[in-house]
Amino acid sequence: MPLSTASEKIHGFSENLHSTFASRYVQTSLPRFSMPANEISKEAAYQIISDELMLDGNPRLNLASFVTTWMEPECDKLICESLNKNYIDMDEYPVTTELQDRCVNMIARLFNAPLRDGESAFGVGTVGSSEAIMLAGLAFKRKWQNKCKSEGRPFDKPNIVTGANVQVCWEKFARYFEVELKDVKLRDGYYIMDPEKAVDLVDENTICVCAILGSTYNGEFEDVQKLNELLEEKNKKTGWDTPIHVDAASGGFLAPFLYPELEWDFRLSCVRSINVSGHKYGLVYPGIGWVIWKSKQDLPEELIFHVNYLGSDQPTFTLNFSKGAGQIIAQYYQFIRLGFEGYKSIMENCRENARILRDEILKTGRFDILSKDMGVPLVAFSLKDKSQHDEYEIADHLRRYGWIVPAYTMAPDAQHVSLLRVVVREDFSRTLAERLVRDVRKVLLYLDARPPKSIEHPHTAVASVNEQPKPSRNSDRDHLRALSVFDKTLNSVRAFKVWKKNALHKTNGVC
Repeated sequence: MPLSTASEKIHGFSENLHSTFASRYVQTSLPRFSMPANEISKEAAYQIISDELMLDGNPRLNLASFVTTWMEPECDKLICESLNKNYIDMDEYPVTTELQDRCVNMIARLFNAPLRDGESAFGVGTVGSSEAIMLAGLAFKRKWQNKCKSEGRPFDKPNIVTGANVQVCWEKFARYFEVELKDVKLRDGYYIMDPEKAVDLVDENTICVCAILGSTYNGEFEDVQKLNELLEEKNKKTGWDTPIHVDAASGGFLAPFLYPELEWDFRLSCVRSINVSGHKYGLVYPGIGWVIWKSKQDLPEELIFHVNYLGSDQPTFTLNFSKGAGQIIAQYYQFIRLGFEGYKSIMENCRENARILRDEILKTGRFDILSKDMGVPLVAFSLKDKSQHDEYEIADHLRRYGWIVPAYTMAPDAQHVSLLRVVVREDFSRTLAERLVRDVRKVLLYLDARPPKSIEHPHTAVASVNEQPKPSRNSDRDHLRALSVFDKTLNSVRAFKVWKKNALHKTNGVC
């Protein structure tokens, strides 16, 4: 959750809210950062908030996000009918608890958990993959600590091995729960974790190795099977029992349907737990995630809490307590509504639309494709020639057409590679793909007609700005002229916009 700051005060915004349409109900302004003294009508409250929310981006055009932005009206109705249900009240809502158990068992079998007939799977629903990863990491840490204690070894320096391309929640886990994170750096042309280098980092204090089924950066699947083979060999030589956790937040609901022969799940001996996001390709609105363990023995019993003040004994293993029941119900709806063939059809359609988008982007002749054929249905692409303009300018100008396309740099040690990424979800049609490419072409033509600016890595640009001496109040324009025009133009959207507005009194037109 982002930290809240009252940034409007800094930038000169009024501390009151004013609503044009609501003025027929409300004649006075509302304080922005404190609770109003008096109530207002429900119509006015709705209009005020609705007016502000119009400035949000369109979720359907948010191509940065992996998160589901469309569901069927029947499922929307089920969610609305469940808004007042607190999932944690299991005794009061036993059917909702039963639906979660069914989902856990369906997912475990989808991931080839070694379950006998009639045996129940071991897992839990979470508010997303971040919580799921925290729970899986805690289980690994506690199990490793217990083993160290039984062997009389120190247990104060646990570590995990990941690629540098992991999602930030892994860094949060390491920092919050005092675990050293050993990351395998990326390199040119290889933007996922190298399994050989990962196993080289494993030592007797490694609680697990994390493999990603669908990198956030380019959607690529890591080679979990090869990692498993190398780790099996090392465990055999050393006598260790280092496990694997698969972060399948994006790929967990893709691989079983698109690549059923790919071995990445509980079929591999070292894979002990898997997390997956129901609100990504599980096709449910945020937030719902799942973590599944291979067996009951992989989750230490002392991490499970039992409470009875809600009416009966209730085992719980979560970082939070209260949460809505709607997303769990929605996940069960999708499972029974679509079935295996329904999910397979949707995922195949996403893959085909991603292929079409990739081919059309290649036809521009201006981009290299950094995503892979096997992986999450997305297109990651980078400009071949950055001498005139860069990906950040393209992303900025695409906003004018309503598209939200992120521009970013690769993880260490490939930070010099900048790229754009379009995530293809169920609601991203071929028609939208074709229109996006047309708009990309328009942006390229627009930028080609603009004067080039010196390209500099954004991190370097920001550092350069920070190192400049602060100008006096009377020398702002001279400072901007020297900094942004005659010395060098920094690759910073903020610096560029300030320069366009202020340098040489010029406020519009071509410079």
